[in-house]
Amino acid sequence: MKNIDTAFRHVRTFTLVVVIGCITLCVFGLYKSYQLVANMQGKVYILANGKALEAYASDRKDNIAVEAKDHVKSFHQYFFTLDPDEKVIQTNITRALYLADASAKRAYDNLKENGYFSEIISGNISQQIEIDSVRIDLNQYPYYFRCYATQSIIRTTSIVSRSLLTEGYLRNVSRSDNNSHGFLIIYSVDSF
Repeated sequence: MKNIDTAFRHVRTFTLVVVIGCITLCVFGLYKSYQLVANMQGKVYILANGKALEAYASDRKDNIAVEAKDHVKSFHQYFFTLDPDEKVIQTNITRALYLADASAKRAYDNLKENGYFSEIISGNISQQIEIDSVRIDLNQYPYYFRCYATQSIIRTTSIVSRSLLTEGYLRNVSRSDNNSHGFLIIYSVDSF
């Protein structure tokens, strides 16, 4: 009788240790899987030219300077790069106007009213811009920017280069397909 009682206690202790071990292993496995899923949600794989690239998600505040500079560069590329084709001009200006407020629309309307775009088309003139640098002041809101660029006006007989300096402010807006950075450029009256 004593051996049966001792054997039962040993079996009960062994079973209890196995059950506690299994529960501990399951809880550890669940914890590690949730941790792995959380880490993987911060990564995105992008397929570019047949190669898989790994990208990491981050907060907007971590990349605000880079996004702001790219937003200013994109606006200037669209607004100041023109070819002697009315559809190309209209397409570029439309893209640019999604990135700025009514001040850019007023500047466009003034240029159009003065016949600037008609002269580009009739004179077979191309206009290109090369952004030299963009300075962003993130210590104030709306964010102040200053863009230094070189504008080339290409005619059939000559190429004229001139310096272009614009400045204004950036304010936050909702991201959209037409404004992927989520900024809106606000120009002062004298910036164009």
